[in-house]
Amino acid sequence: MMLATAVTPVAGRLDAALSPAAVVRPDDEGYWAKVAAHYDVTRDVIQLENGNWGMMSQPVLERYEQAVRRVNRETSYYARRGLTPDLIAVRDRVAAKMGVAPQEIAFTRNATEALKALIGGYNRLRPGDAVLYADLDYDSMQACFDALKHSRGVDVVRIDLPEPATYQGLIDAYDAALKANPKTRLILLTHLSHRTGLVVPVKEIVALARARGVDAILDAAHSWGQLDFRPADLDADFIGFNLHKWWGAPLGVGVVYIRKDKIDLIDPDSANSPPFAISAYSRVHTGTVDFAAQLTVPAALDFQDGIGDAARAARLRHLRDLWTENLRGAKGLEILTPADPRLHGGITSFRFEGRASVQDNVNIAKRLLDEHRMFTVHRDGPARGACIRVTPALFNNAADMAALEKAIRSLLPPG
Repeated sequence: MMLATAVTPVAGRLDAALSPAAVVRPDDEGYWAKVAAHYDVTRDVIQLENGNWGMMSQPVLERYEQAVRRVNRETSYYARRGLTPDLIAVRDRVAAKMGVAPQEIAFTRNATEALKALIGGYNRLRPGDAVLYADLDYDSMQACFDALKHSRGVDVVRIDLPEPATYQGLIDAYDAALKANPKTRLILLTHLSHRTGLVVPVKEIVALARARGVDAILDAAHSWGQLDFRPADLDADFIGFNLHKWWGAPLGVGVVYIRKDKIDLIDPDSANSPPFAISAYSRVHTGTVDFAAQLTVPAALDFQDGIGDAARAARLRHLRDLWTENLRGAKGLEILTPADPRLHGGITSFRFEGRASVQDNVNIAKRLLDEHRMFTVHRDGPARGACIRVTPALFNNAADMAALEKAIRSLLPPG
């Protein structure tokens, strides 16, 4: 059985020869094998659980190691003299990539920390108001919304998103929920669900919420870098991101975004002292972090820019389509994201009919690993039951996805 590609480390940035002068086909296995050669991948399994965090390419890893050595060697002599200008330059690079003003973003350690600051700091809520989230939102963010019942005296409304979903059906679900709960003042949206891979029409839902005087906090932990879009184009006021998932930066780098004319709706972090700057930076406080990880972000963006946002998103979607669309309609199998390309990226989950418990799916993931050397992960939380999440990365190939399809077919009940 063919395992996920293992490679010889390559020094330097993405080879200039790989930077496409024309549109690269997502099924050009020769080109994508050269991209994959920049990743040092385990031979132990076919790694299809790349949603936890993203592997650094070898050029990015080398840059990170250099940064670690510098920070470790110069310590506070660098941190108190040259670090701040360097980090401001990194922030400005990220803001430019997002299409937003530098003062509208600040680094966090992850999207969870960014979203916690937004949810806990949102100050428009009053007793008797309501907040709303959905079954596919991230566990920790659901917990933050639940905590608002005690900290702000609000009612918490939970909805279940339609399964199977359609583009208009998702918009209609939020529209109906807002109509049914007119006291709602804040909603949580997840651009791309970590549970199933479902992408929701953020811009349309934000617009209909705004028309009712409802603010939205957006979880974009999985979407930016996996999908081809600029955050500025979503028209959302409050967003949390990761850079260590689909951008391939070192672990420990997230970003919070607050639209500048909405900054007053988020309280300054309690660890900060006045006077408070009119910037996202004043709304978070992380203390001492892995400076080397933040300094490596430009190298990660350089590597991914060498591939191109559209090409990367198309490749991940292609790898997903190779297994999902061949298996769609198979008896006893549920594919949990639609074929509509607007509603998925690379992540998709599946479920066997009648096997929707957490333990059922723990067992299925174990069989995929033990019998087929294929590493996936179970996810719980969807209203209709637990599932298995499949998350390909740029180092995966068509053979990996064919092996997954074969493995799933072997586990389906006969009939």
